[in-house]
Amino acid sequence: MTSLDKPTEHTEDAEQDARAVTEAALFEAFGGVRGMIETVLPGLLFVTIYTINKDLHLSAIAALGVSLLLVVVRLVMKDTVKHAFSGVFGVAFGVVFAMMTGNAKDFYLPGMLYTLGLALAYIITTLAGVPLIGLMLGPVFKENLSWRTRNPGRKKAYAKASWAWGLILLAKCAILFPLYWWADTTQLGWVLVTLKIPPFLLAVWLTWVFLAKAPPPIDVFAEMEAEERAERERKEAAAAERDGSGGDAHGAHGETQSGARHRRD
Repeated sequence: MTSLDKPTEHTEDAEQDARAVTEAALFEAFGGVRGMIETVLPGLLFVTIYTINKDLHLSAIAALGVSLLLVVVRLVMKDTVKHAFSGVFGVAFGVVFAMMTGNAKDFYLPGMLYTLGLALAYIITTLAGVPLIGLMLGPVFKENLSWRTRNPGRKKAYAKASWAWGLILLAKCAILFPLYWWADTTQLGWVLVTLKIPPFLLAVWLTWVFLAKAPPPIDVFAEMEAEERAERERKEAAAAERDGSGGDAHGAHGETQSGARHRRD
């Protein structure tokens, strides 16, 4: 191996490490495979039952029941429940809307409105210079908001990722909202279930691409720990110095008193 090969290998290793960290962070932030299942399963069960028997109440109760079951499973396994709980709230709102109006299509309306609001949030926060995806992933990467002022490369990557999420979700809304008005419940339901995963995976993949090429995050937690450790060491050194100076002064004072007694004798 020549000396010219080593920097290349180190660079490749660093890039691989950065990609691995990014993959792990995205997996944690968006719930991974289980999170996708928890997102899709209630809606899939609702539209399946409704397609078979056109029973709004049975479809709604089944969807809500499976959402609660997914939360219980996570609690039993002592796993994080944020994704499952978000699914329960989404299904519960859908059930309430559908029951109030008697229109089965309204089961999907809260989720559609949430998707539209989220798309606008991604775009507006990016235009404001605080990309939403950065606010979401900053704590996961232990960088908090350091990317805003100290890491312009990551801020640019977060902006690109937020634009990707916003535009993809807007495109999804452009398909679903016309169907809400023109299609029947089963048509809307199957299209919505079909569009649950592919746009999500596309947005996550683009986020990974942008962040994998960005500079590494600044670990502000490690910096704070280092500062606290340095401050503690400084205080300990100062205390040791004071103790040493006090001991020397006491010894010198004792020697002076001994010399004076010797002269008197």
